[in-house]
Amino acid sequence: MDAMDVLTNIEHVKAYYQPIFSADEHIVVAYEVLGKLVAGEKLINLNSFAYDEDIPVEYRLEVEHKILRLALSELKDKAKDYDIYLPCNANLLILDYGESYFEIINEYVPEDLLSRIVLVLSEHDYKGDFSQLSNILRYYGTYGMKIAINQVGPGSHIDYIKMLSPNILKVNIEKLSYESWSAQNDLFTSLGSLAHKIGANMLFEGIDSVHQLQFAWKNGGRYYQGKYLADAQTDIISRDLLKDHFKEKCQQFITTEKRLLEEKYNEFKKLQNMLEKAIGHVNPTSDSVELLLVLAKELEDCSFRIYICDEDGFQLSPNIMRVDKKWDVQEDAVNKNWSWRPYFLKTIIKMRNDQSGEFSDMYSDIVTGEMMRTFSIPLNDREYLFIDISYDYLFKHNIFR
Repeated sequence: MDAMDVLTNIEHVKAYYQPIFSADEHIVVAYEVLGKLVAGEKLINLNSFAYDEDIPVEYRLEVEHKILRLALSELKDKAKDYDIYLPCNANLLILDYGESYFEIINEYVPEDLLSRIVLVLSEHDYKGDFSQLSNILRYYGTYGMKIAINQVGPGSHIDYIKMLSPNILKVNIEKLSYESWSAQNDLFTSLGSLAHKIGANMLFEGIDSVHQLQFAWKNGGRYYQGKYLADAQTDIISRDLLKDHFKEKCQQFITTEKRLLEEKYNEFKKLQNMLEKAIGHVNPTSDSVELLLVLAKELEDCSFRIYICDEDGFQLSPNIMRVDKKWDVQEDAVNKNWSWRPYFLKTIIKMRNDQSGEFSDMYSDIVTGEMMRTFSIPLNDREYLFIDISYDYLFKHNIFR
């Protein structure tokens, strides 16, 4: 259906509302507005209409404004109970510096309830000046209105997202399968970290299965949306419709996650005990390559490199590194400084004060490119031992994440 077909049938445009559920209360806390055209027995989704640049701007504006007015006229009495997520093409919003959008919203929603309005826009579809858009959104924010960035993912521009200061990051996991969880782990860890840094909540949409709901829960989603929970319809549903079901599923997720965390904790403790026992038995020092080689032989099932540094990050010993199944002494590593590495000095301070060993997070080795963890432990008041644990060992014992 082309633009004129939509415009000549604009009286048949209807607003649909998709519920958004919260993780903390297990109830419906918001509705996202979707515009659909009723064409006989067919429903035509108008989501992409506002972004179709083959259609004149004034036509796209007319349809988007129509959807806003329709939805707000129907939901105005619900604004005190629910957040209302409104579609917003930022390229259209900026044409009059947001005035027409604000006027429509203000017409139906009293000022004391404007904090219930959430504008949903896509950062990667915007073609204008981000500082200008940021100013408009900041002005909206002075009235309490919130911003949700849609379709956040690998193609998103992090700096632009930060500039827009959104309250919500929307992530679509409709195509995420249970088998692809591990492959997507780094992406969602990064998105979760971004949300935490900018003070935004994560909203996972496209949830079509219980596994996707579990994934959203596990990855810090505060809000959930999708057909598995409730599809979009022309009326609102009971706030508590899925509360018992939701609570039951979350309890299952909690039980599973606690078991996995317990297993991981036990594996870490087992590894730490093995490492500390070997270190205590050998008593390595930076001036004895022979003792470091003895330690390396004892740890060759789990480690591929060991070395000793001082508290400022200067390497005191050679690298004892496993190459082609043999332990190699790499003298050229002596006196290299590693204080530039993230968390190096923080780890040193913690070890010095706690007098205990520390495992790093997973990271990529700068020499081998292999994902790994490092175990570090104080040997005395000036020497710190570092043991690099191989990915194969971490994977085998399920402590690679």
